[in-house]
Amino acid sequence: MDWTYISEVGSHEGQDVTLKGWLYNKRSSGKLHFLLIRDGTGVIQGVVSRADVSPETFDAAGSLTQESSVEVSGRVRADARAPGGYELAVAEVKPVQIAHDYPISPKEHGVDFLMDHRHLWLRSSRQHAILRIRATIISAIRSYLDDHRFTLVDSPILTPSACEGTTTLFETTYFDEKAYLSQSGQLYLESAAMALGKVYCFGPAFRAEKSKTRRHLIEFWIVEPEAAYFEHEDNLRLQEALVSHTVQTVLRERRRELDLLERDVSKLEAVQPPFPRITYDRAIEILRERGIERTWGDDFGAPDETALANLYDRPLFIEKYPSKVKAFYMQPDPSRPELALCDDLLAPEGYGEIIGGSQRIHDLELLERRLDEHQLPREAYEWYLDLRRYGSVPHSGFGLGIERTVAWVCGLEHVRETIPFPRMLYRLYP
Repeated sequence: MDWTYISEVGSHEGQDVTLKGWLYNKRSSGKLHFLLIRDGTGVIQGVVSRADVSPETFDAAGSLTQESSVEVSGRVRADARAPGGYELAVAEVKPVQIAHDYPISPKEHGVDFLMDHRHLWLRSSRQHAILRIRATIISAIRSYLDDHRFTLVDSPILTPSACEGTTTLFETTYFDEKAYLSQSGQLYLESAAMALGKVYCFGPAFRAEKSKTRRHLIEFWIVEPEAAYFEHEDNLRLQEALVSHTVQTVLRERRRELDLLERDVSKLEAVQPPFPRITYDRAIEILRERGIERTWGDDFGAPDETALANLYDRPLFIEKYPSKVKAFYMQPDPSRPELALCDDLLAPEGYGEIIGGSQRIHDLELLERRLDEHQLPREAYEWYLDLRRYGSVPHSGFGLGIERTVAWVCGLEHVRETIPFPRMLYRLYP
């Protein structure tokens, strides 16, 4: 490789290097051009002095416009005032392509305009920081699970049936049959857990919900661990450890990006075990005490989750919901069969549910009864019932939504900035 990345210039102080990137911004006076160059790994200021370069080089620097691609060569020197602590004394400038009329200027733009130009908006320092943090969150999750002997198993995106019914699934034609875009790999992960013990899948999921809120996307990414012989308490401990590890990794590795986003890191530093836990029953009592009327058996909406989570400085477990508001496969609480051994993990600061999990039913007769109660087609789930016929064991798992986690960690107002190209109710372009 015949060039240097900006993130590496600190190891080349006093040396001549070549950088390849794009012009982020430029200031000029009669004798100097100050070029802010970005290359995906960082931003550095290049100083072009008329006295030190040829007229052609000085004119080439002057011709650069916002987002023009360029190669610059020069000497690295330390400067505490510069971005990253270094700047480049430029000796040579080679424009690669001059950009004309770049549509996203430094002025304020509306959200719709920015979303229409999402393919270009990604180049901004804010979006760059968010996507770096997203990548670190994903890496931290996967490394934690890998290090704890979970095996990655890829679940199908095209499925013949649904985890929780088909009302929010995208239907498609699979030759002469109906198929659906998956909203979860869970059922397949349960099968893999009976073979490999501890497994997880990571990939896109799709929900055909006509929701237009700051928390919802139509296409989103989810990580789903599943473990044989894990019961409800084991499941909660895994969630707590995984989320804590992920947040602390971001704090350690992405402090610069968090600072750029003006994130209050003290709120993330509090994300340490143990997480508070309350039951569904207690949650109903707390909401009523605060003047929010809820009937036992109601599911919680975003305002309810916010009111509950704001009572604590770290994520909150709400466990043991009524079985009737949860999915058919959830194991009942032995002491109160009307409750499920399940949990939602709510992020603080109003970011809502980031994890939903449960112990799964392992008894064949009970699972068959639940399929009937939920009016689900028996034939579509025969393979799933086989897991209870041949060596069934207690097992548990959960799904962690990547975009909501990114929104919370970054302190974002809307999930649309948490993924490179968001798919929302009225947005399929670009």
